[in-house]
Amino acid sequence: MCEDAPDEIYLKIHTSDRNVLVAACDCGLMGKKFEEGQLQVEICSDFFGLEKATTTDLERAMRDATIANFIGKCAVECAIKLGYVNRDNVLVIDGVPCAQMVVM
Repeated sequence: MCEDAPDEIYLKIHTSDRNVLVAACDCGLMGKKFEEGQLQVEICSDFFGLEKATTTDLERAMRDATIANFIGKCAVECAIKLGYVNRDNVLVIDGVPCAQMVVM
């Protein structure tokens, strides 16, 4: 996340069977849809939640994560700084950084 704005993301944890999915997005993206070519991403509260989170919250949630989705500059930067995403693997859709993490 951005150090100067610690509550810039929404965070939601989904669990099923053996998987723990962490979804994090920049707050300013909620309710928006981005498209570029055949790629599209829609930011909805059902998936990303409406609970604001800090860097510490995201770091704590990622300890048990088997899958994670990060959408937006702050969420993706935080994932990179925490070591879950390599900058070379960030996808940009209509100017919005997007990344995923999967534990194999």
